[in-house]
Amino acid sequence: MDVTGILEEVKAGTLSVSEASVKLKTMPFDDLGYALIDHHRQLRNGCPEVIYCAGKTVAQVEGIVKNMLEVGKTNVLATRATAEMADIVRKMYPDAEWNPSARTIVIRRFPIEIQGKGKILIITAGTSDIPVADEAAVTAEFLGNRVEKLFDVGVAGLHRLLAKLDVIASATVIIVIAGMEGALASVIGGLTDKPVIAVPTSVGYGASFGGVAALLAMLNSCANGVSVVNIDNGFGAAYIANSINKL
Repeated sequence: MDVTGILEEVKAGTLSVSEASVKLKTMPFDDLGYALIDHHRQLRNGCPEVIYCAGKTVAQVEGIVKNMLEVGKTNVLATRATAEMADIVRKMYPDAEWNPSARTIVIRRFPIEIQGKGKILIITAGTSDIPVADEAAVTAEFLGNRVEKLFDVGVAGLHRLLAKLDVIASATVIIVIAGMEGALASVIGGLTDKPVIAVPTSVGYGASFGGVAALLAMLNSCANGVSVVNIDNGFGAAYIANSINKL
């Protein structure tokens, strides 16, 4: 809730002055000691604060979610979560959605409206890249976009991709997710006039260096219109795709 909303509740008599004072104290953020919860991020950026669970304890994630449910007035997305974290969150909010492949937790307190003008297409080179793609898909849908997925169409069998040119042409933004040598992003970039967001993954044998080989290949792509996010960063790719799709 923003300042205007609080003032309207006070005028309507549904919120006392003392209660309004408490709410205003939490704006624009709450200090939990180990985290500063930014309750105004959606007003500034169009997306509420997202909980990055990696490196956090279960108790810390629990405290952050509890605060966001009590104080914030938005849906909640957590990424890189564990099953244990999901269990704790579902004790607070039984309808929370746990996606073990994407490692995401989504709390839908309000219907998610489709605000994107077109469609975000998520393409993977192989099946091993699907977890990163799932993170991207959950994020893009959470932010209010229509999403289509096209999996396992890498350059090892290029005919699989060429059979889906109509799907590629129908997209507004394309996220290309690939490990190994990361060549798929360049191929897609040469087949479309739509913006391509490349995501290198840590999939591959030793010389892939945990995704560094794919990252460098994508950064050195000769195809125009290809941008690159960090290794395994499905969330970041979806966030950028959302911004483009809502222009």
